[in-house]
Amino acid sequence: MSDTVRAADIDRAFDAGEDVTGYFDMEHPIVIEGARQTKRVNVDFPVWMVEQLDREADRLAVTRQAIIKMWIGERLDSECAKRGSPSESA
Repeated sequence: MSDTVRAADIDRAFDAGEDVTGYFDMEHPIVIEGARQTKRVNVDFPVWMVEQLDREADRLAVTRQAIIKMWIGERLDSECAKRGSPSESA
């Protein structure tokens, strides 16, 4: 197993039915405190934005909710990195 592997390569192997567990450290998993806790929020988006979110979600084969959470998480990580403060997902 290589030290550096792309997520897309793992995805392809998984989709092909291959065992991908060797790519993960199952002996020392990282558990993020509070990662499983959720809080429901309501956000109103303009129709054009929902339509674009849906198109991008379809392109990536994920749900609208997944892409919103992914993009907001990426932005929060980026902002925390700029300030030099740890993010919750790190």
